Amino acid sequence: MSTLTAAPDDSLERTEIHDILRNDRRRRVLKSLREHGEPLSVRELSERLATAETGEDPAPRNVRQSVYVSLHQTHLPKLEELGVIDYDTETKEVALAEAIDDVTVYMEVVPRNDLSWAEYYLGLGVLGLLLVVAHSVGVPTVSAIDVRIWAVAILATLVVSAVYQLMTQSPSLSERLSKFH
Repeated sequence: MSTLTAAPDDSLERTEIHDILRNDRRRRVLKSLREHGEPLSVRELSERLATAETGEDPAPRNVRQSVYVSLHQTHLPKLEELGVIDYDTETKEVALAEAIDDVTVYMEVVPRNDLSWAEYYLGLGVLGLLLVVAHSVGVPTVSAIDVRIWAVAILATLVVSAVYQLMTQSPSLSERLSKFH
């Protein structure tokens, strides 16, 4: 029996999520399944991961085999136990499960020297605030344009950014809403 248990409301606890995400191979499994959008066979998944790990396409056979074995024996059973994936050991098919939503929140991986979404939104908020202040004190270029236009531009950018982030980094809104019906 696992020492990691689900929270009373059936969501994963932070320690469980961090346990999942601290392993590169498990992160790659979830990322591959999210990007593909449909179930993958363990073989397809192991080939994708081996290619990502080696940078070779196709990855060497021994690496693909090693990835396959570790997925089948360790990573996929753990992810299934936590409800993050559905793993059919007979058909060898892997699909995302409901608890992926708990993990997705923590999955934003930001390459070095790039901005996280949090930093982007903070920057957008600061820009909006600076534009309002600049307009209020009469900075010529900024105050030549109505403050409402600046506000609409910042808010429109915020909405477009949030929609883009929602569409690219998490299950679609329609999928989430369908869970309530």
